Amino acid sequence: MTNFSEVDIIYLFTTVLVFAILLIMVVVYIFFYRKKSELLFDRKLKEAQFEQELTLAIIEMKETTLSYIGQELHDDLGQKMSIAKLMVNLGLENAEGPQKEILLEINEVIGESIRDIRSLSKSFITEQIENLGLVQSIQKEVSRIDRLNLMKISFNHNTDKIDIGSKDSLILFRIIQESINNVLKHSRAKNMTISLQDEAKFVEIILRDDGIGFEKNKHKTGSGLISMKKRANLIQTDLEVDTIVGKGTTITIKYNKN
Repeated sequence: MTNFSEVDIIYLFTTVLVFAILLIMVVVYIFFYRKKSELLFDRKLKEAQFEQELTLAIIEMKETTLSYIGQELHDDLGQKMSIAKLMVNLGLENAEGPQKEILLEINEVIGESIRDIRSLSKSFITEQIENLGLVQSIQKEVSRIDRLNLMKISFNHNTDKIDIGSKDSLILFRIIQESINNVLKHSRAKNMTISLQDEAKFVEIILRDDGIGFEKNKHKTGSGLISMKKRANLIQTDLEVDTIVGKGTTITIKYNKN
Protein backbone atom coordinates (compact mmCIF):
# COMPACT_ATOMS: atom_id res chain seq x y z
CA MET A 1 0.00 0.00 0.00
CA THR A 2 1.36 3.35 -1.07
CA ASN A 3 1.68 5.92 1.64
CA PHE A 4 1.51 9.59 0.62
CA SER A 5 3.63 11.96 2.53
CA GLU A 6 2.36 15.33 3.64
CA VAL A 7 4.51 16.95 0.92
CA ASP A 8 2.96 14.73 -1.77
CA ILE A 9 -0.53 15.57 -0.60
CA ILE A 10 0.26 19.31 -0.66
CA TYR A 11 1.79 18.96 -4.14
CA LEU A 12 -1.24 17.03 -5.43
CA PHE A 13 -3.67 19.50 -3.91
CA THR A 14 -1.73 22.42 -5.37
CA THR A 15 -1.70 20.79 -8.80
CA VAL A 16 -5.43 20.14 -8.72
CA LEU A 17 -6.08 23.68 -7.50
CA VAL A 18 -3.92 25.22 -10.24
CA PHE A 19 -5.62 23.05 -12.86
CA ALA A 20 -9.03 24.03 -11.53
CA ILE A 21 -8.08 27.71 -11.59
CA LEU A 22 -6.76 27.36 -15.16
CA LEU A 23 -9.97 25.57 -16.18
CA ILE A 24 -12.08 28.31 -14.62
CA MET A 25 -9.98 30.97 -16.38
CA VAL A 26 -10.44 29.18 -19.72
CA VAL A 27 -14.19 28.91 -19.16
CA VAL A 28 -14.38 32.58 -18.14
CA TYR A 29 -12.28 33.58 -21.17
CA ILE A 30 -14.49 31.58 -23.54
CA PHE A 31 -17.62 33.10 -21.94
CA PHE A 32 -16.37 36.69 -22.21
CA TYR A 33 -14.96 36.10 -25.71
CA ARG A 34 -18.34 34.80 -26.83
CA LYS A 35 -20.08 37.77 -25.21
CA LYS A 36 -17.64 40.14 -26.86
CA SER A 37 -18.22 38.46 -30.23
CA GLU A 38 -21.98 38.73 -29.77
CA LEU A 39 -21.70 42.40 -28.85
CA LEU A 40 -19.48 43.09 -31.86
CA PHE A 41 -21.92 41.21 -34.11
CA ASP A 42 -24.89 43.14 -32.70
CA ARG A 43 -23.04 46.42 -33.20
CA LYS A 44 -22.14 45.56 -36.79
CA LEU A 45 -25.72 44.44 -37.42
CA LYS A 46 -27.07 47.73 -36.02
CA GLU A 47 -24.55 49.68 -38.09
CA ALA A 48 -25.62 47.75 -41.21
CA GLN A 49 -29.30 48.43 -40.42
CA PHE A 50 -28.54 52.09 -39.86
CA GLU A 51 -26.68 52.29 -43.19
CA GLN A 52 -29.60 50.60 -44.92
CA GLU A 53 -32.14 52.96 -43.35
CA LEU A 54 -29.95 55.93 -44.22
CA THR A 55 -29.66 54.75 -47.83
CA LEU A 56 -33.43 54.29 -48.07
CA ALA A 57 -33.98 57.75 -46.58
CA ILE A 58 -31.56 59.28 -49.11
CA ILE A 59 -33.29 57.46 -51.99
CA GLU A 60 -36.71 58.61 -50.76
CA MET A 61 -35.44 62.18 -50.38
CA LYS A 62 -33.93 62.07 -53.87
CA GLU A 63 -37.16 60.72 -55.37
CA THR A 64 -39.24 63.35 -53.59
CA THR A 65 -36.88 66.09 -54.73
CA LEU A 66 -36.81 64.89 -58.34
CA SER A 67 -40.59 64.58 -58.39
CA TYR A 68 -40.97 68.10 -56.98
CA ILE A 69 -38.46 69.53 -59.50
CA GLY A 70 -40.20 67.74 -62.35
CA GLN A 71 -43.58 69.12 -61.33
CA GLU A 72 -42.21 72.63 -60.86
CA LEU A 73 -40.53 72.52 -64.27
CA HIS A 74 -43.74 71.33 -65.89
CA ASP A 75 -46.22 73.49 -63.98
CA ASP A 76 -44.41 76.73 -63.21
CA LEU A 77 -41.50 77.29 -65.55
CA GLY A 78 -43.14 75.51 -68.49
CA GLN A 79 -46.29 77.58 -68.08
CA LYS A 80 -44.35 80.83 -67.90
CA MET A 81 -42.40 79.93 -71.04
CA SER A 82 -45.67 79.11 -72.83
CA ILE A 83 -47.06 82.53 -71.86
CA ALA A 84 -43.87 84.18 -73.11
CA LYS A 85 -44.21 82.35 -76.43
CA LEU A 86 -47.83 83.48 -76.69
CA MET A 87 -46.82 87.11 -76.07
CA VAL A 88 -44.11 86.89 -78.74
CA ASN A 89 -46.67 85.47 -81.20
CA LEU A 90 -48.94 88.44 -80.47
CA GLY A 91 -46.04 90.79 -81.13
CA LEU A 92 -45.32 89.07 -84.46
CA GLU A 93 -48.75 90.01 -85.78
CA ASN A 94 -47.77 93.69 -86.04
CA ALA A 95 -44.00 93.34 -86.42
CA GLU A 96 -42.13 94.09 -89.62
CA GLY A 97 -38.60 94.00 -90.96
CA PRO A 98 -35.70 93.48 -88.52
CA GLN A 99 -38.04 93.56 -85.52
CA LYS A 100 -40.00 90.62 -86.91
CA GLU A 101 -36.81 88.65 -87.52
CA ILE A 102 -35.68 89.21 -83.94
CA LEU A 103 -39.07 88.12 -82.58
CA LEU A 104 -38.97 85.01 -84.75
CA GLU A 105 -35.55 84.13 -83.31
CA ILE A 106 -36.83 84.71 -79.77
CA ASN A 107 -39.86 82.55 -80.54
CA GLU A 108 -37.62 79.73 -81.76
CA VAL A 109 -35.42 79.92 -78.64
CA ILE A 110 -38.49 79.84 -76.37
CA GLY A 111 -39.86 76.85 -78.29
CA GLU A 112 -36.58 74.96 -77.85
CA SER A 113 -36.54 75.85 -74.15
CA ILE A 114 -40.06 74.51 -73.69
CA ARG A 115 -39.09 71.24 -75.39
CA ASP A 116 -35.99 70.95 -73.18
CA ILE A 117 -38.05 71.57 -70.04
CA ARG A 118 -40.56 68.91 -71.07
CA SER A 119 -37.77 66.43 -71.83
CA LEU A 120 -36.12 67.05 -68.46
CA SER A 121 -39.44 66.79 -66.66
CA LYS A 122 -40.14 63.46 -68.41
CA SER A 123 -36.79 62.04 -67.30
CA PHE A 124 -37.74 62.77 -63.68
CA ILE A 125 -41.12 61.14 -64.23
CA THR A 126 -39.38 58.02 -65.62
CA GLU A 127 -37.48 57.65 -62.34
CA GLN A 128 -40.73 58.28 -60.46
CA ILE A 129 -42.45 55.38 -62.26
CA GLU A 130 -39.54 53.03 -61.55
CA ASN A 131 -39.50 53.88 -57.84
CA LEU A 132 -43.15 54.56 -57.00
CA GLY A 133 -45.02 52.38 -59.49
CA LEU A 134 -48.02 53.15 -61.69
CA VAL A 135 -50.74 53.64 -59.07
CA GLN A 136 -48.84 56.14 -56.91
CA SER A 137 -47.61 57.98 -60.02
CA ILE A 138 -51.20 58.41 -61.23
CA GLN A 139 -52.17 59.62 -57.76
CA LYS A 140 -49.38 62.20 -57.82
CA GLU A 141 -50.49 63.39 -61.28
CA VAL A 142 -54.09 63.68 -60.09
CA SER A 143 -52.95 65.66 -57.03
CA ARG A 144 -50.93 67.95 -59.31
CA ILE A 145 -53.94 68.63 -61.56
CA ASP A 146 -56.16 69.12 -58.52
CA ARG A 147 -53.81 71.80 -57.14
CA LEU A 148 -54.14 73.78 -60.37
CA ASN A 149 -57.92 74.13 -59.80
CA LEU A 150 -58.63 73.72 -63.51
CA MET A 151 -61.24 70.98 -62.91
CA LYS A 152 -62.27 68.44 -60.30
CA ILE A 153 -60.45 65.15 -60.77
CA SER A 154 -60.62 61.92 -58.77
CA PHE A 155 -58.80 58.60 -58.86
CA ASN A 156 -60.35 55.30 -57.72
CA HIS A 157 -58.32 52.08 -57.58
CA ASN A 158 -58.60 48.62 -56.01
CA THR A 159 -54.87 48.17 -55.36
CA ASP A 160 -51.82 50.21 -54.41
CA LYS A 161 -49.35 48.12 -56.38
CA ILE A 162 -49.59 46.43 -59.77
CA ASP A 163 -47.25 43.62 -60.74
CA ILE A 164 -46.21 44.80 -64.21
CA GLY A 165 -42.87 45.96 -65.60
CA SER A 166 -41.68 49.55 -65.25
CA LYS A 167 -41.48 50.05 -69.05
CA ASP A 168 -45.11 49.06 -69.59
CA SER A 169 -46.11 51.09 -66.52
CA LEU A 170 -44.40 54.13 -68.01
CA ILE A 171 -46.24 53.77 -71.34
CA LEU A 172 -49.59 53.38 -69.55
CA PHE A 173 -48.79 56.47 -67.49
CA ARG A 174 -47.94 58.43 -70.66
CA ILE A 175 -51.30 57.44 -72.19
CA ILE A 176 -53.11 58.63 -69.06
CA GLN A 177 -51.13 61.89 -69.06
CA GLU A 178 -51.98 62.47 -72.73
CA SER A 179 -55.65 61.85 -72.03
CA ILE A 180 -55.66 64.30 -69.10
CA ASN A 181 -53.87 66.93 -71.20
CA ASN A 182 -56.41 66.52 -74.01
CA VAL A 183 -59.27 67.01 -71.54
CA LEU A 184 -57.65 70.15 -70.12
CA LYS A 185 -56.93 71.62 -73.56
CA HIS A 186 -60.04 70.77 -75.53
CA SER A 187 -62.96 69.34 -73.55
CA ARG A 188 -63.98 72.25 -71.28
CA ALA A 189 -64.77 69.58 -68.70
CA LYS A 190 -65.53 70.48 -65.09
CA ASN A 191 -65.11 66.95 -63.78
CA MET A 192 -62.95 63.95 -64.59
CA THR A 193 -62.69 60.51 -63.00
CA ILE A 194 -60.00 57.86 -63.38
CA SER A 195 -60.80 54.29 -62.34
CA LEU A 196 -58.21 51.50 -62.16
CA GLN A 197 -59.11 47.85 -61.63
CA ASP A 198 -56.32 45.32 -61.21
CA GLU A 199 -57.56 41.83 -62.10
CA ALA A 200 -55.76 38.49 -62.33
CA LYS A 201 -55.15 38.62 -66.09
CA PHE A 202 -55.56 42.29 -66.97
CA VAL A 203 -55.58 45.87 -65.75
CA GLU A 204 -58.47 48.10 -66.83
CA ILE A 205 -58.23 51.89 -66.64
CA ILE A 206 -61.26 54.05 -67.45
CA LEU A 207 -61.05 57.84 -67.84
CA ARG A 208 -64.31 59.81 -67.99
CA ASP A 209 -64.98 63.53 -68.38
CA ASP A 210 -68.13 65.64 -68.65
CA GLY A 211 -66.77 67.89 -71.40
CA ILE A 212 -68.14 68.85 -74.80
CA GLY A 213 -67.07 65.60 -76.50
CA PHE A 214 -66.31 65.46 -80.20
CA GLU A 215 -67.24 63.77 -83.46
CA LYS A 216 -65.00 60.72 -83.78
CA ASN A 217 -64.95 60.78 -87.57
CA LYS A 218 -63.64 64.35 -87.59
CA HIS A 219 -61.05 63.88 -84.86
CA LYS A 220 -59.85 60.30 -85.36
CA THR A 221 -56.64 61.64 -86.90
CA GLY A 222 -55.95 64.09 -84.06
CA SER A 223 -52.36 64.06 -82.82
CA GLY A 224 -53.41 63.31 -79.23
CA LEU A 225 -55.46 60.23 -80.09
CA ILE A 226 -52.84 58.99 -82.56
CA SER A 227 -50.13 59.29 -79.93
CA MET A 228 -52.21 57.42 -77.35
CA LYS A 229 -53.08 54.59 -79.75
CA LYS A 230 -49.47 54.22 -80.91
CA ARG A 231 -48.32 53.89 -77.33
CA ALA A 232 -51.08 51.38 -76.60
CA ASN A 233 -50.02 49.28 -79.60
CA LEU A 234 -46.45 49.18 -78.31
CA ILE A 235 -47.57 47.08 -75.32
CA GLN A 236 -50.45 45.23 -77.05
CA THR A 237 -53.03 47.17 -75.09
CA ASP A 238 -56.64 47.80 -76.16
CA LEU A 239 -57.71 51.45 -76.19
CA GLU A 240 -61.31 52.43 -76.90
CA VAL A 241 -62.70 55.95 -77.17
CA ASP A 242 -66.43 56.52 -76.62
CA THR A 243 -67.63 60.08 -77.08
CA ILE A 244 -70.82 61.96 -77.82
CA VAL A 245 -70.95 65.65 -78.70
CA GLY A 246 -72.12 67.56 -75.64
CA LYS A 247 -71.97 64.51 -73.33
CA GLY A 248 -68.31 63.99 -72.63
CA THR A 249 -65.78 61.29 -73.41
CA THR A 250 -64.86 57.90 -71.98
CA ILE A 251 -61.53 56.26 -72.71
CA THR A 252 -61.08 52.60 -71.76
CA ILE A 253 -57.59 51.10 -71.54
CA LYS A 254 -57.24 47.33 -71.11
CA TYR A 255 -53.72 46.02 -70.47
CA ASN A 256 -53.32 42.25 -70.72
CA LYS A 257 -50.77 40.87 -68.25
CA ASN A 258 -50.06 37.68 -70.23
